[in-house]
Amino acid sequence: MRAHLGDQLVIESPATGVTRRDGEIVGLHHDDGTPPYDVRWSDTDEVTLVFPGPDAHIRHLEHEQAGTTYEPQPDTGEAQAMSAAAGEGTPNPGDIGRRVAVERERRGLSRETTAFRARMSPGYLAYLEDQPADPSVATLIRLADALGTTVAALRGGGADLPPGQGHALLHPRLTDLDPQECRTLLSTHGVGRIAVSTSDGRPAVVPVNYEVVGDAIVFRTAPDSVPAAAVGKEVAFEVDHVDEAMSRGWSVLAVGTASVVTEPDAVRALAQRAHTAPWAGGRREMWVSIRPATLTGRRIMPAGE
Repeated sequence: MRAHLGDQLVIESPATGVTRRDGEIVGLHHDDGTPPYDVRWSDTDEVTLVFPGPDAHIRHLEHEQAGTTYEPQPDTGEAQAMSAAAGEGTPNPGDIGRRVAVERERRGLSRETTAFRARMSPGYLAYLEDQPADPSVATLIRLADALGTTVAALRGGGADLPPGQGHALLHPRLTDLDPQECRTLLSTHGVGRIAVSTSDGRPAVVPVNYEVVGDAIVFRTAPDSVPAAAVGKEVAFEVDHVDEAMSRGWSVLAVGTASVVTEPDAVRALAQRAHTAPWAGGRREMWVSIRPATLTGRRIMPAGE
């Protein structure tokens, strides 16, 4: 008998073949996937050490849909065995794995810390983040709890919905952020919104991928694009984050004059240090810089914090 984390241990009645008990394998004691296992039972949610008998078998839940089986190598670690189950080669994370990795990194958590909080091995978490996988509901619940988010968010269920549909806090508290807190929240890069007046005089708010370089907010665009209308004008640039599950969040607003970066060495330096290419695609080689004259922000949280 061989298993890996996330599989289901099923114990059946020898006489009738009816499932008497089942649970998720949440701990391995041998790298080759052999017993004993730490099992979280579905009927009690308790974890016990189990030495499976002849009336038990393994359901490989994480790999049934992909049509693969778990064939651990005798001299490899757990993470390598899981990688082999999904095929060798470069990591190919699925949607859930990408969301887990992004949320973990956003909160500054290591894989080891996250795995400990979610009661799983770091190797299994690495497998989830690096390979297409279909974790069980129990696994997603533990991951969501460890990351302070929801199962729906990890599954991307609210990707097409505007943030802020959660319930309001019973006793919300709004606080102003000082300039240093605002700079910290802007961090080094991300997606923000720039408010401009277009050539026909109409207002527009558009998202852009931005970088923070020194005291300036910079982004790439095309000369004929809406964001390019910011050049030479005083504009507003806004970044925010909403924690839907906790009905809390923050926003930062920068106001300043936008200008084109024209010095060749500066343009090359910006292109080399850019964390991502513009999501909008196409040729966007015009760098626009905003040096905030004012930087303000607000945070909403429970009154007791």
